[in-house]
Amino acid sequence: MRFGVLCSAQANSDAFGPETGQGFRDYLDFNVEAEALGFHSSFSVEHHFTGWNQVSATLLLLTGLAMRTTKLRLGTAVMVLPWHNPVLLAEQAATLDLLSGGRLDFGIGKGYRHNEFTGFGIAQEEAEARFEEALVVITRSWLSRTRFSHHGRFWTFEDIVVEPPPAQQPHPPLWVAAGNPTSIRRAAGRGFNLILDQYASPEAIGERISIYRAERKAHDLAFNPMQVAVARQLYIAKDEADTEAALARLAQYTQRTIAVSRTPDGKIGSHVLAYADKAGATEANALFGTPDEINNKLDAVRNAGAEYVLLTVSGGINQLRRFKRDIMPNFSTLPITTPVTRAAE
Repeated sequence: MRFGVLCSAQANSDAFGPETGQGFRDYLDFNVEAEALGFHSSFSVEHHFTGWNQVSATLLLLTGLAMRTTKLRLGTAVMVLPWHNPVLLAEQAATLDLLSGGRLDFGIGKGYRHNEFTGFGIAQEEAEARFEEALVVITRSWLSRTRFSHHGRFWTFEDIVVEPPPAQQPHPPLWVAAGNPTSIRRAAGRGFNLILDQYASPEAIGERISIYRAERKAHDLAFNPMQVAVARQLYIAKDEADTEAALARLAQYTQRTIAVSRTPDGKIGSHVLAYADKAGATEANALFGTPDEINNKLDAVRNAGAEYVLLTVSGGINQLRRFKRDIMPNFSTLPITTPVTRAAE
């Protein structure tokens, strides 16, 4: 199996406020250690207006990380295209790809938090149309070395050549987060790599990978298991009491995300909101427990067909080191022991 980390950096730390930026420096140190321990990638979120100092300038933070690493893949999970000028975003992402030596994995999405759309003054109902138009402009910006113009519903650009070009050709890999069959099929047909959410059960993971693989085959696209990354939350506990306390903290933390994601009418949406109304659903598949318990949970994920896992780590560098010592070696060469679900093929 391949392992990466999925980070939600904050400007503050336990001991210092956001004006110090200590949390961002801790994030950099954490990821330098992840690279040294053999982790393959680090994906970072983009969020705004939370009130808890979450990373908002994701590409800037990843550029800082690029300067301190040499092998770690640098991913966005995800840049929300409806909020960005697509030409400026294409320029910034290409610059990061160049500075990192071609290590950018460009995760993109439509957004799901109500408070962010409200804060930007953008109608959430426009998210898909804005996403599609921005994607057209970004990919054209990366692929074209001659001047072009674009006249769209949301953006107009006249006689531009977008510089610099990215290091990776034809452009950095595109990743999207998707969960429902329609979204997964669409991602597969367009050649996007896939990020599966941290709340889904191993059974659901297996079904989604099968849908993705079958759709790629239908479009004459090769399938590589490393094109699918499964997110999972991680905490290696001392005992059952430690596990239960950590799960309680996780549930409390998740409630913050739920609160900023709901629309005023309380309607259920995608991602975390799809699990929010069932008690314990957002914690049920977290990799929380003793090393033996986590080994069993990871084995179930692997047997479902997942070979690339992104870990959101609670507890910092010491947790990374424990994972490397007590868990990672068990998944370096283990074969899949049960058949992968193929119902969608």
